[in-house]
Amino acid sequence: METRRLPVEVITYILSFLPIADRKEASLVNHTWYFAAQDSLRQENVLYNIPATSASLAAIESLARRRVSCVSLTSLDSSTVSRDVIQAVSCHLGPHLQSLCLRGSSLTETSFVHLLLACPCLSSLDLSGCNSLFMSGTLLSKPETISQARRALTSLQELNLAGLRYLSDLSFNRLTGCAPRLARLSLARCHLTFEFDPYRGSSNYNSSALLSFRNLLRFLEERASSLRALDLSGTSITSPAMRSLVQVEGLRLRELVLQNCRDLSNEAIGLLCTHQPHLTALDLTGCSELSDRAALAVSAGLRALQSLCLGKLQRLTDRGFLGIAELRSLQRLDLSECSLVSGSELVKVCSAPELRPNLASLSFAFCSLLRDSSVLSLARSLSPSLRVLDLSSCVSITNVSIQAIASHLPRLTVLRLAWCKELTDWGLLGVEEPGEERNHGREKDAGPQFSRNFGNMGFFLPPLQNLEQDPKVLSDSAWNESRKRHRASLQALGQLQELDLMACSKLTDRSITKVICLPALRRLSLSLLPELTDASLVAVARGCQSLEQLSMSHCGKLTDKGFVEAASSLRRLQHLVISGCSQLTGQTLVAISRECRQLKSLDVSMCHGISMAAIELFQAQLPLQPCVQSRFVGGADLPFTL
Repeated sequence: METRRLPVEVITYILSFLPIADRKEASLVNHTWYFAAQDSLRQENVLYNIPATSASLAAIESLARRRVSCVSLTSLDSSTVSRDVIQAVSCHLGPHLQSLCLRGSSLTETSFVHLLLACPCLSSLDLSGCNSLFMSGTLLSKPETISQARRALTSLQELNLAGLRYLSDLSFNRLTGCAPRLARLSLARCHLTFEFDPYRGSSNYNSSALLSFRNLLRFLEERASSLRALDLSGTSITSPAMRSLVQVEGLRLRELVLQNCRDLSNEAIGLLCTHQPHLTALDLTGCSELSDRAALAVSAGLRALQSLCLGKLQRLTDRGFLGIAELRSLQRLDLSECSLVSGSELVKVCSAPELRPNLASLSFAFCSLLRDSSVLSLARSLSPSLRVLDLSSCVSITNVSIQAIASHLPRLTVLRLAWCKELTDWGLLGVEEPGEERNHGREKDAGPQFSRNFGNMGFFLPPLQNLEQDPKVLSDSAWNESRKRHRASLQALGQLQELDLMACSKLTDRSITKVICLPALRRLSLSLLPELTDASLVAVARGCQSLEQLSMSHCGKLTDKGFVEAASSLRRLQHLVISGCSQLTGQTLVAISRECRQLKSLDVSMCHGISMAAIELFQAQLPLQPCVQSRFVGGADLPFTL
């Protein structure tokens, strides 16, 4: 059957299995596939970024025909262009919008109210950093405006007010009073006062000068039955304040974010775990006073926890994880920058199938005590569930770790190994370094082999004469032969979408040209690898044609010839960083502008061979002006912005 005769519903279902980039390509087949691709995008939580430029006006009308429901407006101010964009969004997108992000905008109160009243179906509103809206204190001060806002915000469930310097009790009450169904609230980095009580027994909490914890408590008491998520990151919340908050009658929080709340004590976390046992997500990153007692309290009291972030806790040690076996529902664990954590207790728990959690995301970034033995054990134990692994700056791990990851975690989608400087070509190739054979007391004639642990799993390699000397002499035939005999090279991670090897300075063309052939890869960083040449660039381009983001900054051996040859294979590239590549000239820009037509950002800083005239010509041929972009809301799928 010809695909053009398939019902749109069937094509939509097929396309739902593809990432956004592939759906965009598929939409070019014909009209039927185009409309099917649009339908599949509507069925997902996709956010469209719309900058305040005149070029966006036509795009907004196009988005209206797709009934887009999630929009982020950027660079809004009091200019005529911004007003035109707001008018267009209000007219064409407003009736269908469910999520609106105005983060960091400087729009006027009049424009905001006009936009708000045009969006009667909003369920999520992000006003973080919109200080101009709250500076005068008159937002929603008119009775007729308040009544209109109540009708517009009757379905609002999520409100982000993070980083608002001028937010007061009065403006907070006006805004939240228009949203009776609010379930998620962020006041991160707001100037909340905890010690000072401006009301002294009065029940009229309407100060126009400050945002008080007493007024927040009143709000929590009124909305206890509906509020499920609260973010107080970066505030000076104290232990007595935490006691009052968690004991609000009827409050059953599911998510609580307390990043960088440096005044919180272990006792306060103990109270939290006692009075809010239904939490499924808790973020205590940067709460510097917390120690093992807090982690033990979490394990004992929050049995339903699915996401736990304990990053930057310098007092936390492995003893804090003695009870982690109780967290059977845990899916995400972040221990980044916990310098006293080695992972030994987590290894013990995960080694017992009946005790280990089904972790999908694990971060040990900057944990210098992490060793190969722990990585090997965790890779074995978490093989069925782990999808995201961050070992950035774990300076003690070696080739044994990368081979364990490649052997046991074939379903990984994100792997970060930046600044792991002990990794070498041998590790990525999945072959034991000859020098290690002598250390283990084996004769060199035995040929390259894995360690004893790998041998027990059936991953011994038979002798390969070409590998005994140096991976640079690895011929294609020998490489293909070795691939047939084992699956411990990096190429085994066929589902990878993001790979970070930045500053793994011992890596060279010898491994990169052989193993970075990952068709699903979308984000790759090979920055600060001084030995990489054009051969690696071309191999990566041909083996990873889904790449959207590529960083190869300070790879000083790259030349124009490499980009001329590689550019035709990088048709989906959107973000390219080649700063500090001193041999590049304007010819590289010519090749990129000719082939990489989807490029949105390019960093050529410190490329001394590229003149300003070449840059201006490039901008004329391929303008990198902001344009409407789409991305999934939340998760690891978000693209970075340069």
